[in-house]
Amino acid sequence: MAVETGRERAVYATNPAQSRGRRFAEPASPTRNAFRRDCDRVIHSAAFRRLAHKTQVFVYHEGDHYRTRLTHTLEVAQVARSIARALGLDEDLAEALALAHDLGHPPFGHAGERALDGCLAGCGGFDHNAQALRIVTDLEHRYAAFDGLNLSWETLEGLVKHNGPLLGRDGVPAGRYARHGVPEPIIAYTKIQDLELGTYAGAEAQVAALSDDIAYDAHDIDDGLRADLFTLEDIAEVPLVGNILSVIDAQYPGLEPARRAHETVRALITRMIEDVIAETGRRVALLKPRFVSEVREAPRPVVGFSPAMEKADRDIKGFLYPRMYRHERVVQVMANAERIVSDLFAHYVQTLADLPAVWGENIDTTSAATLARRIADYIAGMTDRYALVEHAKYFRETPELR
Repeated sequence: MAVETGRERAVYATNPAQSRGRRFAEPASPTRNAFRRDCDRVIHSAAFRRLAHKTQVFVYHEGDHYRTRLTHTLEVAQVARSIARALGLDEDLAEALALAHDLGHPPFGHAGERALDGCLAGCGGFDHNAQALRIVTDLEHRYAAFDGLNLSWETLEGLVKHNGPLLGRDGVPAGRYARHGVPEPIIAYTKIQDLELGTYAGAEAQVAALSDDIAYDAHDIDDGLRADLFTLEDIAEVPLVGNILSVIDAQYPGLEPARRAHETVRALITRMIEDVIAETGRRVALLKPRFVSEVREAPRPVVGFSPAMEKADRDIKGFLYPRMYRHERVVQVMANAERIVSDLFAHYVQTLADLPAVWGENIDTTSAATLARRIADYIAGMTDRYALVEHAKYFRETPELR
C-alpha cells in the first residue's frame, strides 16, 4: 500500500482556526497558526533541550549511537506527521504533541520515575504525564506575561489524554489511573482549565500515541541489536519481524548485518504506519465523524492498529521486555540509577541550602508535600549527566552506570 503524500483536511480534524484558545489571551501570530506556535514553543523550551541528555534505555555514556529522549522524540514527531498527513489531520498539532510527550521524564528514564514516585509516595506520587503538564503550564519561566508555555487548549488536552480518557463516564479514574487515581497536578490544573478528562482527545493526539508505540518498537529493536542483547534471528521469532526479514533476505541475499538490521527496522515502521492508516480509515467509515467533538465522544479511539497489528505490537513488546528492558545488564544499571535519584532527594530534604537559589527560595517548609514536590521538580529536570555530577558532590561513592 502506498502512503498518501497529502490529502484534503478531514472533516474531523482539529482546526487551529477554531482552537479553544490559551489560558492567557495573546494576540494571534501573523505568520503561524496556533498549533505551529505550540510546536515552536516546545522546541525552544529548556525542558526540550534537556531531553538530549536523558536516557531512553541506555545511559548516555554507554555509546553515542543509542537513542536519547530527544532522538526518540524527533522520531515520534516524524512518524506522527507522516500519519497525520495521510489521514488529512492537522500535522502541526500532531507534531506538537509528539514533541511534548516526553518532557516530563526525569533522568534515567523509567528508573528515575520509579525512584521519584517512591520518594513522593505520601505526597501524590510522580507521574511523567502530569510532570509534562506542570512543565508546560508552570515550571518553564521564559515569558514575561505568564509561567509555562501557554499552549493551546487542544495541545494540553492531547498531552494529558493521548493514551485515552483519564476518567470513566461515571467520573471514576480509568485506564492506567484506575488503581491509584488521577495525579493531583492534573486534577488541580483542570480546575483552572477544564481538559474534559472523561473523553478521548482529538485524532491528532491519538496519532501521537500510536507514533510513540511505533518508534519504541522499531528503535528499541535497533538499539537492542547494537547492544548485542539479542540477534535478528532471535527477534525473527516474532512472526511480523520474521516475515519482514524473510522478504529482505530474498531480495538482498548475503546483505551485511548492519544494513540487514536497518532494512528490517525500516520495513517495520512502514508496515505499522500503513496499518494505522488503513485501520483508521475503517474506523472512520463506521463512525462517520463530522466534527472533532464526535471523535472525542466516540466509544473507542478512532486512530488505532488493526487486531493483527495489535497482536504484533504485543509480541514485539513481549520479546523486548525480558531480552532488553529486564536484561541483567540493563537492570543493574537502572537499579543504580534509582539509587542516585533517591539519594539526591533525601539529601535535598535534609539540606535545603544545597538547592540552587531559584529552587530554594520561597519554599513553604511547613508543608511536607509542597517541599517534596519542589525538590522532585528540580530533580526531574536534571539530565543524566547532571544528576551524576550532583550525586558525586554529596556522596562518597557514586555508581558507575555501565
